[in-house]
Amino acid sequence: MQRRIVLKRAGGMALSATLVPAALAQSDKTAFIISGFPAGGMGDQVARPMAEKLRGSYASSVVADSRVGAGGRIAVDFVRRAQADGMTILQIPSSPMTLYPNTYRKLSYDPPADFIPVTSTVKYSFVFTAGPGVPPEVKSIADYIKWVQAHPKEANYGVPAAGSALHFVGMLLDKHIGQRLTAVPYKGGAPLLNDVLGGQVPVSVSVLGEVMPYIRNGRLRGLAVSSPERSPFLPGVPTFSEQGFRDIVVQEWLGWFLPAKSPQERVQLLNKLVRDGLQDPALVESLAKNGLQPFHQSPEEFAQLMRGDLARWTPIVKASGFTAED
Repeated sequence: MQRRIVLKRAGGMALSATLVPAALAQSDKTAFIISGFPAGGMGDQVARPMAEKLRGSYASSVVADSRVGAGGRIAVDFVRRAQADGMTILQIPSSPMTLYPNTYRKLSYDPPADFIPVTSTVKYSFVFTAGPGVPPEVKSIADYIKWVQAHPKEANYGVPAAGSALHFVGMLLDKHIGQRLTAVPYKGGAPLLNDVLGGQVPVSVSVLGEVMPYIRNGRLRGLAVSSPERSPFLPGVPTFSEQGFRDIVVQEWLGWFLPAKSPQERVQLLNKLVRDGLQDPALVESLAKNGLQPFHQSPEEFAQLMRGDLARWTPIVKASGFTAED
């Protein structure tokens, strides 16, 4: 468990070196960007503006749509079974593609075999967050450990979903502190946020963008961020690594995939258009408001990243003994 976990290499936007054939025109079909999570969430911050940018250059019509449920697995399976013509695009966080194959005994899909990685789009980190259920003098992980050791009945932390990467951050912290922490899984970030704000659960591991406004206005306290470096959106919150927990380095990505056997020309064109779209200052500013950083890679770089993340989770999950349940 002492291995360093890095789910994302820090770094900026990687430019694709592959040339897109000039003769490749937009399709006269409708393209769909399929997200595995509800409308209005983090995925919409990328999918909807990118749909506008792709319209008229990738396809005559581009629609952002959702197939919600099973932690994103319904969307993944839907795109897996779609026609491999480049018109059905999967937008999914890293966990369904790199963590779930290690936590579920059986999946309906095989990420490396069933999909072509197109590009990552954004990266984001997690925050270990304290609410009014924890005394105001608790301002760091060291403070929290002292408090929870003195109040073992309060050794609970909330996570948006059982078996998520956020859950594993909590499990890794549990290994360090000599005090058993109990995860309280919720069905999404919104109900978890409400209970942290209300003091029903003392701390949480949350997606940065969901708790950022409340940390900024003082209603919540960020005790640590999971990224390799401090977040530019919460520069006052130290990393786990800074506080002595060097193996708790977790940064997730949101990525785009096409079904296996989709035309390579479509892969390259989509990659180029996403790269161009992520350079729009207005979009960059909009993403920043939600704690998201643009992160573009070539298809080859993205495929390598996914393979590395998939392999990296294997010993972590095995050591934890955790198995996901439907």
